[in-house]
Amino acid sequence: MNKIAVIGLGLIGGSLALELKKVTWATIYGVDNNPAHLQKALDLGIIYEKASIEIVKEVDIVIIAVPVNFIPKLTLEILDLINDNTLVFDVGSTKNEVCKAVKYHSKRKNFVALHPISGTEFSGPESAIYDLFTNKVNIICEQKLSSKEMINRVATLFEKIKMRNVFMDSAEQHDKHIAYVSHLSHISSFMLGKTVLEIEKDEESIFDMAGSGFESTVRLAKSNPETWTPIFLQNKENILKSLNEYIKNLNQFKEILTKESAEDVHEIMQNTNRIKSVLAGIKNQ
Repeated sequence: MNKIAVIGLGLIGGSLALELKKVTWATIYGVDNNPAHLQKALDLGIIYEKASIEIVKEVDIVIIAVPVNFIPKLTLEILDLINDNTLVFDVGSTKNEVCKAVKYHSKRKNFVALHPISGTEFSGPESAIYDLFTNKVNIICEQKLSSKEMINRVATLFEKIKMRNVFMDSAEQHDKHIAYVSHLSHISSFMLGKTVLEIEKDEESIFDMAGSGFESTVRLAKSNPETWTPIFLQNKENILKSLNEYIKNLNQFKEILTKESAEDVHEIMQNTNRIKSVLAGIKNQ
């Protein structure tokens, strides 16, 4: 790996660039349609050089880290430009749309659809940090449509930054599961923040009384709307299914609380405590 292009220099793209500087000797080029972001990434030492999209003709790896609504079209443009040995992958939170877009491209084998599951509520080049991906999971989708060489290269790359690779046969499977474990939690956080802002007009009281539980629950509500609006829309069908189930559970809890059924309230919480062992098992895998 002599040359790597990172397209999109926000939290994920910038943090990946930092990690790759640790584990490779590659020259890392940055591409971003925001000139201020591009300059900031250079000033912070996230990238070595600024570049345009044409740089993909010369590099060994292209990383696409832009909002998901731009990924399908951009991926097609990049596949048109690259040479036969270039690895291309995107890091978007949804996979179905990009996989459908590139399905019949002559260089589909060069593309790997993946999702490194990690992040913070911050955005922009200044949010990029080291070790963001350490001990996290990287989902690789539709591996049979990528060449074995490209899969091996991408798997090795993410192992070097201490991620655990997990393979899913279909992009649809990925988007269905991620709607429950990621996208729904972001919506819950945004709506909790919205509810409190609407009910509690005294913002100073929010500041004074908000405990760590509230702060941790609404942390995701600080996420960038430019990033998350297209994610919600692109994975709409799966998110709507998860929202329907979530709303059903909220209504059930509302009913038993109205009835003041301490036994039922306790039982729901007791049963849900099982999530602790589920999450512990995932971390220990």
